[in-house]
Amino acid sequence: MDTAALLRDFAFSKYESTCYLTLLAHHPSNGSQLSKLSGIARSRIYDVLRTLSRKGVVFEITPGQYVPLPFEELKKRLRSQFETNLTLLEDTLNKAVQKSDHEYLFTINGYKDVIAKAEDIIGSVKQELYLRLFPGTWQTLEGRIADAVTRGVGVRMVSMGVMPLTYDIQVVHPHADTLPDTLGGESIDIIADKSEALVGIIEADQKDTTPIIWTRNRWFVTANRDSVRHDFYHCFLNKIYDRGEQLSAREKKIYEFIKKDD
Repeated sequence: MDTAALLRDFAFSKYESTCYLTLLAHHPSNGSQLSKLSGIARSRIYDVLRTLSRKGVVFEITPGQYVPLPFEELKKRLRSQFETNLTLLEDTLNKAVQKSDHEYLFTINGYKDVIAKAEDIIGSVKQELYLRLFPGTWQTLEGRIADAVTRGVGVRMVSMGVMPLTYDIQVVHPHADTLPDTLGGESIDIIADKSEALVGIIEADQKDTTPIIWTRNRWFVTANRDSVRHDFYHCFLNKIYDRGEQLSAREKKIYEFIKKDD
């Protein structure tokens, strides 16, 4: 990990970052010593030290001898500064943002970022989750979903493959074996609180680049929530009419719930 680069994210120059980190490891030190240890030219090191001194990050304890601000103190200062700036930015942007009745459809590219967004949505959900997930994605998100259930969130799950019946309202898609070939990949559908959706198909050969839609558009969210609801009906109709079987007591209970959960 490039620690100096991380410090540069907090308004430290390359030389300032290098000088501070060198001084953390070797203090007290004078300018000549720091120049040799850090690789910063002697003609520059004293300018860097003066700048860090003005910032209160480096202190001259005796003439020509320097020590760093302890890292724990720097961390507290940076955190406080970041939170203060974030609050100011939030206030400014809230005043500047144009109010709109429209919500746009955004794309998130790549499985890693899609999963990060899925975890964020599930971590914030308050009442209900409609899910249509393949086993691998479900296993990745299982812990977050379990946390949501603990918070009292109701889960309605269509399993796109064989997996444990973990939730009260859960069915397995009747064509689970052929779905990846039919879809050209693995779909992901997460609809939270009737207000947010993350949906799309992770194409088999483009896992790291596939665009997945995330939105709070009311009509898009409603349509995709209904799509998952209708897959429950698909499961029941397939069992009754295609396989000639009766619904179990559990399935009848799920059917009654889904029918009323509009």
